[in-house]
Amino acid sequence: MATSSNDPNGQEMSFIAHLLELRQRLLQIVFAVFAIFLVLISFANQLFTWIAHPLLRFMPEGTQMIAIDVASPFFVPMKLALVLSIFISMPIILYHFWGFIAPGLYKTERELMLPLLVSSIFLFYIGMLFAYFVVFPVVFGFMLYTTPVGVAMMTDIGRYLDFVLLLFFAFGITFEIPIATILLVWTGIVTPDALIEKRPYIIVGAFTIAMFLTPPDVFSQTLLAVPMWLLFEVGVFFSRIIMAKKQQREQEEEAANRSTDLATQELSALNKELAQLDKKDQSKL
Repeated sequence: MATSSNDPNGQEMSFIAHLLELRQRLLQIVFAVFAIFLVLISFANQLFTWIAHPLLRFMPEGTQMIAIDVASPFFVPMKLALVLSIFISMPIILYHFWGFIAPGLYKTERELMLPLLVSSIFLFYIGMLFAYFVVFPVVFGFMLYTTPVGVAMMTDIGRYLDFVLLLFFAFGITFEIPIATILLVWTGIVTPDALIEKRPYIIVGAFTIAMFLTPPDVFSQTLLAVPMWLLFEVGVFFSRIIMAKKQQREQEEEAANRSTDLATQELSALNKELAQLDKKDQSKL
C-alpha cells in the first residue's frame, strides 16, 4: 500500500491518502449502521418481544417481565435496535475492512483472507441462531424449572437484554473456532498434526468453557461443548487442505525457480562459449 516513490513528499501524500480513505470508509460504515437503525427503530418493541420469547414461553401464566428503571421501556428496545443494526451491518463493515487492507496483501494472502472473512460472517450469524433456537430454550427452561417454590421469577428487561447479548456474542465468537484454527495453522504457529495430538486437552477445554457459559447441568454444557469440538475438527480438516495447497504452491514455485536458475546457467555457459569462439576468431585474424 505504500507508494513506490522515494520522494518524502510523495510518501506523505500517500499516507494522507490512506487516512482519507480510512475516514471515508468509516463514515460509510457509520452511515450504513445509522440507516439500518432508522429502519429498525420503528420495530424496536416487536424486536424485543421476539428476543424475549424464549423466556416468556416458559414463564407461568400471569407473570411477566418488569422494568426497574423509569426509562427502561424506551431505552432497552432502542439499545436492542442499535446492537442489531451493528450485527446486520457486519457484511458492510467487513467489506470496507477488506477494501482497505486488500491492496497491501500478496495474491496468496488475498486468496486466503477473502474466503475467511466471508466465512466468519456466516459462522457468527450461525452461532447467534444456534444460541437463540437451541441454547436459550434449554437455559431458560432450566432456570425456571429450578426456581424455588414461592418465588416468582420477574426478570428486568434491561438485565435480560444484557444477558442475551452476552450469549449472542459468546456463541458468535465460539463459532469462529474454525477460522482461528486455520489462521493458527496458516501462520505456522501450530500444525494440524500437533492439534490432533492435543485433541483430548481441547475436548476437556471445550467442556470447561461450556461449564462457565451454561447452567450447571450436563445437557446444556454438552450443547455448547460438542459444537465447539466439532468446529475444531472442521477447522483442522480445512487447515489440512489449505496447507496441502500451500505446500504444492511452494513446490511449484521452487521448481519454477530451479528451472529459471538452470536456464540462466545454460545461457551463461552459452555466452561464455560464444565469447571463447569470438576470441579464437579474433586470434586467427
